[in-house]
Amino acid sequence: MGAVVLPATTEPSGPRTTLWRRLKRLGVAQIADGLVALPADARTRESLEWLAGDVVEANGNAGIWVARPATVAQERELATEMAAARTQEYRVFAEQCRQAMQAGPAERSRALRRLRTEWRAINRRDFFPPPDREVAMAALRDLTGAAAEQTVRAEVSEAMP
Repeated sequence: MGAVVLPATTEPSGPRTTLWRRLKRLGVAQIADGLVALPADARTRESLEWLAGDVVEANGNAGIWVARPATVAQERELATEMAAARTQEYRVFAEQCRQAMQAGPAERSRALRRLRTEWRAINRRDFFPPPDREVAMAALRDLTGAAAEQTVRAEVSEAMP
């Protein structure tokens, strides 16, 4: 796991809020106030380096530490916490897919585009896939099939005299 230590100061809050949002998009686990962790791989390391660089460019201080949990239990706890966060995202995602199935053709197509983008974003931060991932994937597959079926029906209708 890699860790990032954030300064305790609350001023200015705008850049700190932006940094927290960007860290959350990466899928971090918060270990303590100002301390977050991610699995240590090339992609997460590069992302953290970019964030640290942005902090330094904004005249702040940033540090990236490579750390390992002291016990297997601590590592498992971090993985469980990260999987739980993704579980919640996948549940919300699956519900959004189900709602989009009930929408009209135009809204369904817009929702499908938006949900495909959201699917990719969730997957980028899903380091420990929970079972709910499969449920969400099936909901997206169902929505994709319904949208494709709707397109075929529309094309057939247009082609008929």
